[in-house]
Amino acid sequence: MSGLTLLEILHASPVMPVIAIQRLDDAVPLAKALVAGGIRVLEITLRTPHGLDAIRAISDAVPEAIIGVGTLTRPEEFARARDAGAVFGVSPGLTASLIKAAQQSGLPLLPGVMTPSEAMAAREAGFLQLKLFPAVPAGGVGMLKALSGPLPDLMFCPTGGIAQQTAHAFLACENVACVGGSWLTPNDVIAHGDWAGITALAYSASTLREDTAGLV
Repeated sequence: MSGLTLLEILHASPVMPVIAIQRLDDAVPLAKALVAGGIRVLEITLRTPHGLDAIRAISDAVPEAIIGVGTLTRPEEFARARDAGAVFGVSPGLTASLIKAAQQSGLPLLPGVMTPSEAMAAREAGFLQLKLFPAVPAGGVGMLKALSGPLPDLMFCPTGGIAQQTAHAFLACENVACVGGSWLTPNDVIAHGDWAGITALAYSASTLREDTAGLV
């Protein structure tokens, strides 16, 4: 386990890449390339059959990485992800069975919400760090600013529709700990094994928070 709280994990990198591993052999070099560029927090999704094996491989070979498991939608996935080496989980939503599974597994969970009511329900269940998903369809920066007034104790990782060009505005919000995105791991760059290209993208992302001064 990382020994970090979920909030500390979210603050560790301004961008959390959302990664769907298409070839297991790419998992370790991809993780190394991202870490080399200053991005340590990685969300490895279960959208492909290689998700758990990729988490296990990265956990063994890239100890600097803080590995999360994404697209948790079934209770039985929590313990499997924890045993593979994930230190936190990410879900597109939140249900009673997922809450119970998170509690039983001990895996800190970043649950997805889209509306104020969902955010309030998640807070009542004990979750103070939330994933605004899908962020852009949910209202983007405007929604985050609107939520900050009545729900000032919540912190968000908006994900869904965010790109390098728009990430600055999200990171400038006081209630945003980091943003999630897939632009750090383009399929064509990975397919060509261009790990230097991945590192360059990661470095650009790792400095995004430094560029948010003066944005509101």
